Amino acid sequence: MLFITSLLLILSCQQPIASNEIINSPDSTMNSSKTGNPYYSRTDTTKLELTDAEWQKVLPDDVYHIARNKGTERAFTGKFWDFEGLGNYYCAACGNALFKSDSKFASSCGWPSFYESLRPTSVRYESDNSYGMRRIEVLCGRCDGHLGHIFDDGPPPTGKRFCMNSIMLDFEPETK
Repeated sequence: MLFITSLLLILSCQQPIASNEIINSPDSTMNSSKTGNPYYSRTDTTKLELTDAEWQKVLPDDVYHIARNKGTERAFTGKFWDFEGLGNYYCAACGNALFKSDSKFASSCGWPSFYESLRPTSVRYESDNSYGMRRIEVLCGRCDGHLGHIFDDGPPPTGKRFCMNSIMLDFEPETK
């Protein structure tokens, strides 16, 4: 029974993907997408309206695949799934501020999970009925990059679980 419950929890976060589309990111650098990306800014909140071709020129292949093709990384392989540092998380595609570390929690689903976004405009939502499932997709509020999904099984105070792809997150440690 525990195995079946664990399997269902993992599948609820992850969308099925072909074996040639699997993204593993444990060896990725924490801020790999900033280099050569003129749209990356941790202070500019202006909405970005770029074509997929423009994004493909400035993003690493693994970030592009998740952000623009709505891919996913394997559970328990991303750089932040069990990370406990204090600081802020930013969109790896554009630098938009997404989450504070104090809203991160251990959900055991294999992806970093948060119970609230940093600000209401940090993310936006769309219905996702792909693969025969009814879910809510979470997109970056600045660049519309796919981040993951949100579920109603998180902790208080919101009861939400933002189940995010590590590859779509950059982390900046808190300064003392």
